[in-house]
Amino acid sequence: MDPSSEWRLNELGGGLVAQASDEIRLTLPAGPASAYHDAQISDYSAAAREFVNEPPLRLELRARARGEISGTAGFGFWNHAFVPGERRFRLPQALWFFFGGRATDIALAQGLAGNGWKAATFNAKNWRFCALLPFAPLGFLLMRSGPLYDAFWSLGQAAIGVSETALDPSLLEEFHTYSIEWRRDGAIFAVDGAEVLRARQVPQSRLGFIAWIDNQYAIVKPQGRFGHGLLDIPHEQSLHLRDISITRLY
Repeated sequence: MDPSSEWRLNELGGGLVAQASDEIRLTLPAGPASAYHDAQISDYSAAAREFVNEPPLRLELRARARGEISGTAGFGFWNHAFVPGERRFRLPQALWFFFGGRATDIALAQGLAGNGWKAATFNAKNWRFCALLPFAPLGFLLMRSGPLYDAFWSLGQAAIGVSETALDPSLLEEFHTYSIEWRRDGAIFAVDGAEVLRARQVPQSRLGFIAWIDNQYAIVKPQGRFGHGLLDIPHEQSLHLRDISITRLY
C-alpha cells in the first residue's frame, strides 16, 4: 500500500518516506548539518494544524530503528508546537514515545536524563503553567541551586504536565509493540503489553499523530538553559513502523 494514501508525508532535506514490504520506513541518508533533514508521516496538515485525535482512544504500532539515531525520533500525539525554521510557537502538548540523541538534553523530569528512549507526556497548556510563567526568570535562577532544585522542581514539573519514564534503548534494535491508551483522566503507555508509564495529567484538546526521524537536537533545562540546532548524519539511520492503528475507546 502506498503510504501517501493513508498518511501525510513530509520529506525535508534528504529525508525519505517509503513503503517496504509490510512496513513504512522513515530514512535519513548520511549528510551534513547544513540543512534540516526530516522524514515523517502524520494525520494532519502542518500548515492548518487541524487535529482529529482526542480521548478516549488507543494508539498501537510496532517499531524498530536501524543505525544510531543522531537527532530525534519517535511516534505519538502532539500539537505541532515547533519545528525548525518556523517562528510560530505553541505551548507544547504531547503523548509519545520519544528518542533524543546524545546532543539532546530535555531534562524536564526530575531524576531522569534529558536524552535517550522514553515514554513521555507534557501539557504546558494549562492554568498551572500560565500561573507560574511570570515567575519563570526567578525560577530559572533558583533552580541553579541543587538543594532548591531537589526541593521545588517537582512543582514546575507538575505545572507543565511532565510525566516520563526511561526505556531500554536496546528495545529499538528489534520490533516491539508500543501502545498509548489516552483517556480524559490519564494515559497508559505499554511496550509488548506491559505497562511502562501511567500519566495523570494529559492534554484534553485534539492532537495530531506523528512519526518521524530528523537531525535536530534541543536543550530545555529547568535552570533556564535553552537551545536547538542541527547535527551531521554520519551514516544512514531509519525508523521502521508496522501495523499502525488508532482506535476509539468507548
